Amino acid sequence: MNEGFGSRLRSALDRHGPLCVGIDPHAALLDSWGLPQSAEGVRAFGLAVVDAAAGRVAAIKPQVAFFERFGSAGFAALEDVLAAARSAKLLTIADAKRGDIGTTMAGYAQAWLEPGAPLEADALTISPYLGGGSLAEAITQALPVGKGVFVLAATSNPDGASVQQARTDVPGETVALRVTRDVTALDVAGTALGSVGLVVGATIDRSAFALDDDTLRTVPLLAPGFGAQGATPADLRARFGTLAGNVLASESRSILSAGPDGIAATIEERAARYQEVMGG
Repeated sequence: MNEGFGSRLRSALDRHGPLCVGIDPHAALLDSWGLPQSAEGVRAFGLAVVDAAAGRVAAIKPQVAFFERFGSAGFAALEDVLAAARSAKLLTIADAKRGDIGTTMAGYAQAWLEPGAPLEADALTISPYLGGGSLAEAITQALPVGKGVFVLAATSNPDGASVQQARTDVPGETVALRVTRDVTALDVAGTALGSVGLVVGATIDRSAFALDDDTLRTVPLLAPGFGAQGATPADLRARFGTLAGNVLASESRSILSAGPDGIAATIEERAARYQEVMGG
């Protein structure tokens, strides 16, 4: 039996703190780094981030879209970045936000979470808005092979609130809470950190989504919104309270804008600030 993703994430968080570095090689960043607008450019960008992050943070999170825009060559570049991260013993979260039903969702799980697959990652972001139950195929394939998922629940983009805060037919239940209940029921972590996580923005009011601390007690949380979107390391405990130890604090532009010569020092400085907040 493979060690569960939640267990490996717990170890990485305890060792390195909560910082997760996003790998988002969008056009402006490639230009500022002096890299070409090509698959080779995103490959070089991603490998440089992996090299800078290795040994300093718990995880990296490549944004798949910025590789996918270069077609098959872009996916080949992403394969190289993910392989390098595995070799560096970094946890990898493929930010692909896949969401479908049945065998199609199973196909996504095989592409991104099957051991030995070219695009193998440790976890995958997935979208529940065809219904939480639609994700069962992916989740039930992921867990036995030690992989994880992060399900979009309460995202930091303003447009998400109109859907995620909407009320279901159960009194007091939001769509975000229904999603949380549906997907975490597929995990059996007990009192340990689970392998089915949620994407919960660092800049949102969780109470508006009806996501309280008790509901999320054993759930890994991937939290965008730190860095360029406004949340700071000091906000980690203020925003997440007793859940702070379960949080991967995702930063991208605030770190990547340091450029190839400054990124390692920036990662080290940001990681130290998070560890100080967490008492490490």
